[in-house]
Amino acid sequence: MSITSFSFLCFFAVVLFGYYCIPKKAQWGYLLAVGGIYFMTSTEVADSGGWYVIGYPMAAVLAVYAAARLMDRTTEQRKRRAALVCAVIFCIGLLCTLKFFRLPLLAPMGISFYTLTLLGYLFDVYYEIGGVQKNYGKLLLFACYFPTMISGPVVRYQEMEPQLFGGHKLDFRQVTFGMQRMLWGFFKKLVIAERMAVIANEIFDNYENYAGFPIWIGAIAFTFQLYADFAGCMDIVLGISECFGIVLPENFNAPFLAKNISEYWRRWHITLGVWLREYLFYPLLRTGFFMRLPKKLRDRLGKKRAKQLTTFLAMFILWFTIGYWHGGTWNYIIGSGLLHWFYIVSGELMEPLFCKWRAFFHIRTESRGFVLFQRLRTFFLVVLGLMFFRNARVPDALAMIGRGFSAFNPQIFVDGTLFSFGLDWIECTILVVSMLLFAWVNVQQQKGWLRERLAGKHIVLRWIVLYALLFYVILLGQYGPGYSASEFIYQNFKV
Repeated sequence: MSITSFSFLCFFAVVLFGYYCIPKKAQWGYLLAVGGIYFMTSTEVADSGGWYVIGYPMAAVLAVYAAARLMDRTTEQRKRRAALVCAVIFCIGLLCTLKFFRLPLLAPMGISFYTLTLLGYLFDVYYEIGGVQKNYGKLLLFACYFPTMISGPVVRYQEMEPQLFGGHKLDFRQVTFGMQRMLWGFFKKLVIAERMAVIANEIFDNYENYAGFPIWIGAIAFTFQLYADFAGCMDIVLGISECFGIVLPENFNAPFLAKNISEYWRRWHITLGVWLREYLFYPLLRTGFFMRLPKKLRDRLGKKRAKQLTTFLAMFILWFTIGYWHGGTWNYIIGSGLLHWFYIVSGELMEPLFCKWRAFFHIRTESRGFVLFQRLRTFFLVVLGLMFFRNARVPDALAMIGRGFSAFNPQIFVDGTLFSFGLDWIECTILVVSMLLFAWVNVQQQKGWLRERLAGKHIVLRWIVLYALLFYVILLGQYGPGYSASEFIYQNFKV
């Protein structure tokens, strides 16, 4: 049951009605039961009959629950560390076995996300940052809250506990805001992402037949497909949760407005970046090896370079992990991991030279032209990485990039070639208009949420805007042969 399907919308409507009809103290149990139903009716489970997969998240939660209770009951550091290590090994081992080792076992929906969520909770208990949940059912709900199992975001227990278990009364404004956000997510997914997919699939699947600008058109189409797909999924997920009175953390903040790769990753998949920074990168720097390494390198490299090299090494492990998490093969490790590490490291090492160049050419860093250059440069680097990400093999990605530089053919923009990539002129017009609306909304949201601004307008104008968007999605959403509402592209990379 995909979240873009009509059956899910009916399911959601019934669930939402029931949620506000029961006592508030029973709402968390209701959400747990709803999550179980949704999990068991997911496309993967329903199609394969793999009902056993529900045991995987329950086992992971049980391991974390037992470890956290043990750590809470003892002050002996050795026992606390042993409990932590055993639970971490179990959860990561289960994740790797089901996701990366290619065994003939069905991986449960959202395994990557609920594993990170559980490990974050466990680390917070170990470091005494957060409290311990003594109710197994409540911990299971926290890990497997059904909207977050689709594609995240990665949540923290301290932020979710009062919302999940405190109970909520019906708030009409909050429900309408949630539905508005869901509608915007459907727009991104059905109107933009599905059309971009047609172009991207044509170019990537047949790149040997193209050279020059068509290669870059395909790469840019995939970039926007991935963003609209994932961000649209997040809008739907966050909107669903908002209807229940539960606010989830944001996962995107206009990433293509970033001026460098570091900023891009602070705007893209925000909760994953925060999790890896707090639970992998900083703890890694505090280990004995990384604390001693600068001292060993100081005599050879100097204090500044020794510290810098140590940080770069920790960043290498971080970015390798990010790439491996996305799929476990070299196209993911390079495309969403090590290539971005190279961008950041080379940028930091070259910064003194860049400063001299800017001074020599009298470039004002705050000027609109220079900011535009930085954003276009960052976007191009992201596109290069996603060419590895989209291709199944690294040699194919390299060959495709090579073909992108092998010809100069700007005439394709005027000779009708653009309409040979799978979309006719009407579909291309719809896509261009939709992208302009998409870009305008992204820019406007930097000034504050449009929903709040729209809510301050006259009721007639509000309903005109909302109904216009609704019918735009219904009439122009990409349906028909070959379309599968169950396939959120980013979900396929992480399970």
